Amino acid sequence: MTAAPDRYAVIGNPIAHSRSPQIHAAFARQTGEALRYSRRLAPLDGFAASVRDFFAQGGRGLNVTVPFKQEAWNLARDHLSPRARAAGAVNTLWWHEGKLAGCNTDGVGLLRDLQRLGAPVTGAHILLVGAGGAARGVIGPLLDGGCAGLRVVNRTASRASGLVRDLAGLDGQGRLEAGGLAAARREGGWDLVVNATASSLHDDVPELPWDGLWRQDGWAYDMMYGNQPTPFMRVSQARGAAVADGLGMLVEQAAESFRLWRGVSPDTTPVLAALRQVLLTGGDADAPLDG
Repeated sequence: MTAAPDRYAVIGNPIAHSRSPQIHAAFARQTGEALRYSRRLAPLDGFAASVRDFFAQGGRGLNVTVPFKQEAWNLARDHLSPRARAAGAVNTLWWHEGKLAGCNTDGVGLLRDLQRLGAPVTGAHILLVGAGGAARGVIGPLLDGGCAGLRVVNRTASRASGLVRDLAGLDGQGRLEAGGLAAARREGGWDLVVNATASSLHDDVPELPWDGLWRQDGWAYDMMYGNQPTPFMRVSQARGAAVADGLGMLVEQAAESFRLWRGVSPDTTPVLAALRQVLLTGGDADAPLDG
């Protein structure tokens, strides 16, 4: 008899919109891995119980999305990867030698997508807008990528300062700074501005000092994505920045999770192209990808 495929899922609240099942199904077809990947809605007050139930029923791995990444960190705190321990947030869980293990692949996903795009990281001055879980997960990889400076700004300046204080140990060169949104100004402008807020989900943009925000040939990257350019991308492009959304980051972080679970690295290029086409044509979140 053929063995049942290994079970994986993405867990969050809300979760119906997630494209992760499409992405991992495409990875599985591409690599010949036998797995089944689904969505799992966890009650806001029942994340830990839902995780325990999934693994008790034979599940092999979970991707974790909002609002549970820091809760996932606590569940796996005795078996965290260095990336996850530094970030204070987990987006990938798996059962390893009888223990729940956790990693954070968000920052790796962002860095790989920026490299694919040819956006500046090494030697770049980067502005990171937002101080929540999304920002927390990418600071370490951006520093590891060799940026010259990284300033975190947030509507509540104390949250940005607290985040930088928490992660100061990742930076031995004094590159990390923090402030409120008004502190987004930099003489000469930024090489790269990354929007790690959820503003685009609400058809809004952060209240930044937009004029002169970028140097010539600067980039704007929104971690959100959709079938049209996000509000952050539209405002940035109108001011001369090259723009990109976070769809590539989504696919790249998924590929790193897949590698951790299955020991094989899928080719992200065709999967990203197929997913972009599905979004542009209004395909639903369960439509198979060609990649």
